[in-house]
Amino acid sequence: MKQTKIILNEKDMPRQWYNVLPDLPEPLAPPLDPETKQPIAPEKLAAIFPMSLIEQEMSDKRWVDIPEPLLEIYTLYRPSPLVRAWRLEQAIGSKAKIYYKDESVSPAGSHKPNTAVAQAYYNKMEGVKRLSTETGAGQWGTALSFACKMFDMDCTVYMVRCSYDQKPYRGIIIRTYGAEVFPSPSDRTKVGRQVLEKDPQSGGSLGLAISEAVEDAASNADTKYALGSVLNHVILHQTITGLEVKKQLEMIQEQPDVLVGCVGGGSNFGGLVMPYVPDKLEGKNIRFVAAEPQACPTLTKGHFIYDYGDMARQTPLIKMYTLGHGYFPPPIHSGGLRYHGEAPIVSHVAKHGLVEARAYFQNEIFDAARLFMQTEGFLPAPETAHAIKATIDVAREAEPGQVIVFLYSGHGLLDLSSYDAYLQGRLKDQAFSEEEIRQCLAECPTI
Repeated sequence: MKQTKIILNEKDMPRQWYNVLPDLPEPLAPPLDPETKQPIAPEKLAAIFPMSLIEQEMSDKRWVDIPEPLLEIYTLYRPSPLVRAWRLEQAIGSKAKIYYKDESVSPAGSHKPNTAVAQAYYNKMEGVKRLSTETGAGQWGTALSFACKMFDMDCTVYMVRCSYDQKPYRGIIIRTYGAEVFPSPSDRTKVGRQVLEKDPQSGGSLGLAISEAVEDAASNADTKYALGSVLNHVILHQTITGLEVKKQLEMIQEQPDVLVGCVGGGSNFGGLVMPYVPDKLEGKNIRFVAAEPQACPTLTKGHFIYDYGDMARQTPLIKMYTLGHGYFPPPIHSGGLRYHGEAPIVSHVAKHGLVEARAYFQNEIFDAARLFMQTEGFLPAPETAHAIKATIDVAREAEPGQVIVFLYSGHGLLDLSSYDAYLQGRLKDQAFSEEEIRQCLAECPTI
């Protein structure tokens, strides 16, 4: 019988997160105060983040202990399995070995709880009563709602309006966990009302939803803001996935030749590949492949510059690949990938030539998702389908016996309306034009 699942024992789950910052080929560019254009002081971030997470954001420690209360919650779904995709290999005629790290087994159905429970815990320890956040497709909002319930905290979610309308069941789950969720733009914040005045039918964007959540946190003393991607501490928490993959491949005496993940803000891709960055820098021939939408081609067409993390310019300036903070992406069904910027860490390693980026249209990623479901049996999220499409392409190019690992970042059981649109031929393939990129980038600050 073929070995399909490589499963770690609970005792073998990593007890520390890995911080890649000390091992980068050169230091990460610091976040800047938008007023002074100088490196931002930690205390200026304290209005929206707890000090423990600010310290992690700027930490130079290579290893960070995972607190015991977090390990207890992690064991609800971790360690997650590494699965050999035998049937997919056969279907595409590949001689390469394809594995996927299945993060869909979490309560929220994605990789997002890895950082959600951590952020809720650290906020709880500092006396925070409520967390505000944004969500694109709803996976992050679902994860934070779950995490807040684990620590008896309140949670407010601003969900990008086009996804709020496309994926109503996400909102139902968020409310069932006990959180509140509002379509963004909303009339609850100043920035939301401003957008609605200009365009009452606005589909929103992640940059706008971030602005609403940050404004909410900054306006309420008992509230802090939680971000599901982009920031250093988020990718730190997500490295538990890559660390588990290392152990699982060691169990079967394999080494990865290619690591693949979808990229929006960079959390799942960063969590998978960062533990392998030292290996790559030491000369091991490992490829990092990042898959993104043609409608939001941050790594493939964005510029590596300082920009705001949100539309309303409330966040610090961070150096990253960006399409411009004012970018409103088309309402594609991969809502979790509709972000104008890329995580500074992911951007940094990409700038140093360590990442291969590929951009895909909606219909081709749904084709890949359908093939995966018809061979492996599971329905992937549209975001995850980008990684599947890239994996199929890489596997067809690969040498016999090469090992490809992709992060199965979430299931698609709450994305059935997206699949319905695909099956009925109603999906539009939309790209971001060079002129649109030029116009949006013109609004970025000059540093």
